[in-house]
Amino acid sequence: MTSTDSAQQPPKKAPAKDPWDLPDVSGLVIGVLGGTGPQGKGLAYRLAKAGQKVIIGSRAAERAQAAAEELGHGVEGADNAETARRSDIVIVAVPWDGHGKTLESLREELAGKLVVDCVNPLGFDKQGAYALKPEEGSAAQQAAALLPDSRVTAAFHHLSAVLLQDPEIDEIDTDVMVLGEVRADVEIVQALAGRIPGMRGIFAGRLRNAHQVESLVANLISVNRRYKAHAGLRVTDV
Repeated sequence: MTSTDSAQQPPKKAPAKDPWDLPDVSGLVIGVLGGTGPQGKGLAYRLAKAGQKVIIGSRAAERAQAAAEELGHGVEGADNAETARRSDIVIVAVPWDGHGKTLESLREELAGKLVVDCVNPLGFDKQGAYALKPEEGSAAQQAAALLPDSRVTAAFHHLSAVLLQDPEIDEIDTDVMVLGEVRADVEIVQALAGRIPGMRGIFAGRLRNAHQVESLVANLISVNRRYKAHAGLRVTDV
């Protein structure tokens, strides 16, 4: 083969990245806004138990500190602003009715941070839970609109707060659907989910697909009520 022939050969393609080759996130500090509520408290407990450094936030620092002492495992408590400033990854687990105002007030503290929104916009009536449709499309998209200088992802929507907080349960048998615009950010959140025994983080699309993921919680609530269960999700064939 001549040098000319060699020059005309197409370059070899790099091997496809293994989707399960995820980064080491063990040294990152995790902040949980709404960390005194059931979902936030449960996530804080599981991540801290897995060895992650965790700070829980609340509007009142004293309330967060009291909850942190109850959780143990080195969890700290602070007000929401300090929690956001000190954390590498910030999980948003506040009630839906306070979601927008909370994030808007923390725009500066959350700038440059990886934000993980796990809020489910739901309503309740005599027929049970039903999904709400935010003007932006989803809670995660509202977060992205309010936090233009943050890296917003969505995850941890379908977890039972009861199971998360139960110290008798060693593993949480579920998958976590992770959505986001940047693959590297999504993989960090996938890896974080995988720190909790029994969990996997699964890429589930971009933020425009967050509404149906958030809405599915209404169906899981119906499942739980009918079967007296704490239902989660498993994705097959991956």
